[in-house]
Amino acid sequence: MNLVTVLTKQGGAILGPIADVFGIIMNWLFIMTSKMGILNIGLCIIIFTIVTRLLLFPLTIKQQKSSKLMNVMQPELNAIQKKYKGKEDQQSMMMMQAETKAVYEKYGTSMMGGCLPMLIQMPILFALYRVIYNIPAYVSSVKNYFEMVVNALPAGFQSNPVFTGLTEVHKMNLAERFDFSQTNTVIDLLYKLTDKQWAELIAEFPALADVAAANGENAVTAIHRLQNFFGVNIAYTPLTIIMDFFKGEGGSILVVLAALAIPVLAGLTQWYSSKLMMAGQPKQDPNAPGAGMMNQMNVMMPLMSVFFCFTFAAGIGIYWIAQSAIMIVQQWALNAYFNKVDIDELIQKNMEKANRKRAKQGLPPEKMNRSASETLKMMQEKADKEEEQRMAKMAKTKAIVKDSTEYYNKDAKPGSLASKAAMVQKYNEKNNKK
Repeated sequence: MNLVTVLTKQGGAILGPIADVFGIIMNWLFIMTSKMGILNIGLCIIIFTIVTRLLLFPLTIKQQKSSKLMNVMQPELNAIQKKYKGKEDQQSMMMMQAETKAVYEKYGTSMMGGCLPMLIQMPILFALYRVIYNIPAYVSSVKNYFEMVVNALPAGFQSNPVFTGLTEVHKMNLAERFDFSQTNTVIDLLYKLTDKQWAELIAEFPALADVAAANGENAVTAIHRLQNFFGVNIAYTPLTIIMDFFKGEGGSILVVLAALAIPVLAGLTQWYSSKLMMAGQPKQDPNAPGAGMMNQMNVMMPLMSVFFCFTFAAGIGIYWIAQSAIMIVQQWALNAYFNKVDIDELIQKNMEKANRKRAKQGLPPEKMNRSASETLKMMQEKADKEEEQRMAKMAKTKAIVKDSTEYYNKDAKPGSLASKAAMVQKYNEKNNKK
């Protein structure tokens, strides 16, 4: 049985402090739900996800505004790319960058406007994963239950064959990496034990069955209850639960179905969330660079989520489902809102905000040369004019070729030897007259 092992509370200059803050929030949620008689980490993960998505909602709105502006900007940006297509010299590249920057400034946004919110969210999401991967490391109220069990283990338990066997099963038998004289390392192992393995441990160390929590409940029973979510232990992987069932090592068909539902729902909710998000973004030219890859990613990422959720702790899958479900609700609201927003008014407000920043820097204000509708109309008229000129040029070339063919084939059957000889003669006559 292979379960992912994560060392207790990893550091990091950026992720460490963020994970600590999230751990405090999760601990507060666990205390509040426990007072209501609900001892369940899965529920805390869902509430926790709702809280964090609400905190990140302003960044989501900003990202959606940038996407909305791209609807208007995209024709101009495409025109610039078309203008410099195939030109790779330094001067052309600099001119292309300058013209692109000018378009962004005209609409009061920046080239990083849509990416910045995503970059800010990345360390937050990684910190969230760290907390959910190892709940006892960050949620002190949960850790207390495990500490009670560790404190009840007799001296020298580290060398007991049953205990060392469990460390081997969970790939924690590397002495140079895992120090079981440390309480945190032992908790890492206990957090990943199955019901059968807990039974083996209690059979070897009977004193564990008598450890009582503050509310009088057995500590091991409390651990089982807080880790259980609809029959699924959030520390197990869905794949482990399914394999154990078919091996006859415990579980029921309902638990297997619940475990199977986690990766499936994670993939489906992510796919639908991406579909809603793309509905609110500018439509890309199918022939544009990267357009095909983007469409493939919208299908591949949910499939990858399904695959990963089978091998990740079930708590991560619950988090992904909750996050995607909340994002779906948020995206419904955002799409409905932005569909009613006047794009010219949005650009005007964006320009005013950008000009306030320019004023602080001592720069003159940018002016919006034309409304969004006028810009789109102008771009369409320009494209129509270019197409008209292209068709006229093709017609003129065709007429010249036709006149030339008729001139050289005159007085002889087209394609005959006589017509070819006449063609050479007339060609020489025309050149001699020059």
